[in-house]
Amino acid sequence: MVCVVARRNRSGGPSRAVAVPADLAAGGTADLWREGTSEAVRALLVSAVLCFSRKGFHATTTRDITAAVGLSPGALYVHFPSKEDVLFEIIRTGHERSLEAMRAQPDEGDPADYVRRLVASLVAWHARHHTVARVCQYELAALEPDHLAVVLDLRQRFSAVLREAVTWGAREGVFDVPDVNRAVRAMLSLGIDLVRWYRLDGADSPDDLGAFYADLALRMIGARP
Repeated sequence: MVCVVARRNRSGGPSRAVAVPADLAAGGTADLWREGTSEAVRALLVSAVLCFSRKGFHATTTRDITAAVGLSPGALYVHFPSKEDVLFEIIRTGHERSLEAMRAQPDEGDPADYVRRLVASLVAWHARHHTVARVCQYELAALEPDHLAVVLDLRQRFSAVLREAVTWGAREGVFDVPDVNRAVRAMLSLGIDLVRWYRLDGADSPDDLGAFYADLALRMIGARP
């Protein structure tokens, strides 16, 4: 599903309609950006997500980003040192929020239930924010080395959370998994690959897809009934 909004025209001419994915429209990113982020910066970030997801980072100009919010191209530099810094803010924030969703899951002493919760939260977050997540996954190569290092560290934390849970279950005899690292990589891929095709108006809600993929993940690691 997409929402159609009017692109503001600074020259006073007629506006033209711009289709905005449902996950970016109607407050879909309200819980995404850092606390204290101004409305102007939020608008620029959402516009950048839309542009990067459609055209890619390198094909997107600062004019593309600012035009949607009725600003001149130079206005972006009031808030960000460069276009790459905009991308870094999107990718870092996306990784931080999805990691927070995983870490918010309670560990109640059952390895299988804990892994189920971790995978379900990862998948549901990526489905709910699939446009942002697509930029996070497919524009990594455009980051400067220092920024990329920050994001790669966050990605290692994803692996660590899930690896510890799977290792715990294997040690307790709950999982029959011959290679924990390979299994964890495969499980993380479940939450990442969906950003290529997922739509909020499709057959599965984010939570339904999360539950289904969590069941698949448990089968992958040989969870015992």
